[in-house]
Order: sequence, then structure tokens, then C-alpha cells
Amino acid sequence: MVKYKLRRVDDPLWKSILEQTFADFLRFMFPEAELLFDLNKPFEYLDKEFETLFPPEKSNKGKRFVDKLVKVYMKGGGEQFIFCHIEVQSNKGNNDLEKRMFEYYYKITDRYQVPVCAIAILTDENKHYKPKLYEQSFLGTTLRYEFNYYKILSQNEEDLRSNPNPFAVVVLTAFLAIINNNVTDEELKDIKHDLYDQMMKRDMEKTTRQGIYDFLAYYVSFEDKEIFIKFEQEIDTKLGRSTTMGTREYLLDKAKREGQEQERGLAAVRIKKLEALAEAEREKAEVEKFESATKMLNSGFDIAMICDILSLTPEQVEKFK
Repeated sequence: MVKYKLRRVDDPLWKSILEQTFADFLRFMFPEAELLFDLNKPFEYLDKEFETLFPPEKSNKGKRFVDKLVKVYMKGGGEQFIFCHIEVQSNKGNNDLEKRMFEYYYKITDRYQVPVCAIAILTDENKHYKPKLYEQSFLGTTLRYEFNYYKILSQNEEDLRSNPNPFAVVVLTAFLAIINNNVTDEELKDIKHDLYDQMMKRDMEKTTRQGIYDFLAYYVSFEDKEIFIKFEQEIDTKLGRSTTMGTREYLLDKAKREGQEQERGLAAVRIKKLEALAEAEREKAEVEKFESATKMLNSGFDIAMICDILSLTPEQVEKFK
């Protein structure tokens, strides 16, 4: 079988997986997270506000950025902005990350007047590239800005495997994508099965598990789309059911976009599969709605009130008399 170079398929996966695992991400990055952050309060994702401050630039070949700006509440009151800057690139590019991180810092602090914790997650393949400091000095005036950075290639694989935090599976997925840069589709399928097994060993909420599954399944693509279908069928067998988990809205949109470029293969299969799931969910909701209408009629509710509460027509409600 022909070998090929693994490739990251979709930068927005980092955006979605951070939202789906953000509490675990904080615990992963900060061992004292439970003492620092009020994790019981919801996070606020300020992506639109971030784009207002920093309008997206045209993508440069080989250098891409994924940014998250998140409002996190601290223990004891107050709010803190966590700025996550993810570098997805094959090299250090123009070597300007330090400057950009500083520009992000001063614009965010000027706009919101709150402290900022900046974290650069580096997913590139250059083991010597470890930016963490921006400095300026002129005629006795000196500026020094230092930020957190997390180099995925520098991590220890066994430590990631033994870490019970769900976010460790996300990092392990990216780590294995870097070090296994020349494998066959069958070997890649084995890697994905390994990652799936790693995910299933950890305790996590259902939505988190769905997000991590999508990340490990789609972060690196197969050359032969039929192998991906085979992988999902094998996962189905492991689960003992006929459908796999997934972030429905995101994957359906992705599949439809792929469907514009190819009439057969993964896109068509995923569209049918996800549309069937969506239709099943809609039918279930309708059944529940009509069951509620029957119960309300039996309890003495008038038809007008039932129509208003359940968004049904009088004709639909009359059928249940």
C-alpha cells in the first residue's frame, strides 16, 4: 500500500474541541485549576469580539492560527480572560509569534481592562521552536512580555497515556499526528483505534466524549475515504450499535461541503447517516409533543392553551380528543 504524509484536516476542530473540553483544558494546563477558577460558572467564548479586535488575515501557506478568547470567573470573585493561541504550522513561519502575542495582550487588556492569561499551544513539527518572550528596548526604555507556551511535540507519550484528564487524549491525538508522519491508511486506522480506546478509558460527560471522538476521527485524514468508513464501522461494532457519536451540526456541514466536490465516498455516506439521525431526533420530538398534548387534554387544559404551549394547530390537537 502506498504511504503518504499525514495532514491535519481542519483547523476549526481546535476551536470546537477547546469549547467542548475547556474545564478539562484548564485542569490540564493548571494543576491548581480547582482552586483558581470557579468552574461551576459558565465560560463565555468571545470569538466575535476577538475578530473585531483582530480582523482575520488571509491565510499564508504553511502557517495558520487558531485563536480563542474565553472569559473565566475566578474563585473569590472577579473575572479573568484566558487567551488561547494555537499555532498550526509546519515551521516557525515569519518568527513573529512573540510580537503577535504581545499585540493581542495589549489590545485585549486595553479593551476589557482585566488581567489576561495567554497560552500559546504549538502544534508545529519544529522541535527547536519554543517562543515564549517578546522584548523591546530603546534608549533606556525596556519592554518584556512573557507568556505561557505548550509545545505538543515536547510532551512525553507515556505521561499523556497515563493522564486521566480527557484533554490528554486531544494532546495525544496531535502528538501522534506529528511523530507518525509517514504511515499507511491501515496504520493510521490502528492509531485512531488506539486513541478511541484511550478516550474510552477516561470518565467524561457524553458531550465531551462526542467532541473528542470527532477530533481523533477527523484531525488527520485517510488517503482512501473507504478506510474511514471501515474505521467507523469497526467503532460501531465496538459499541454494539449502528451509529457512531459525533458533533452533528459541524460534521453535517462539513460533509455537505465535501459533497460539493465529490458525489461518492465519505461525504455522501456521512450526509445520509447524519440526516437520518437528525430526522430520527425530529420524529422523536414530535412524538413527545403529541404525547404531551394528550396528557394536557386529559388534565383539562383547553385547546388554545395547548396550541400556544406546544406550537400545535387546533386541528392537530383535536385529533387527540
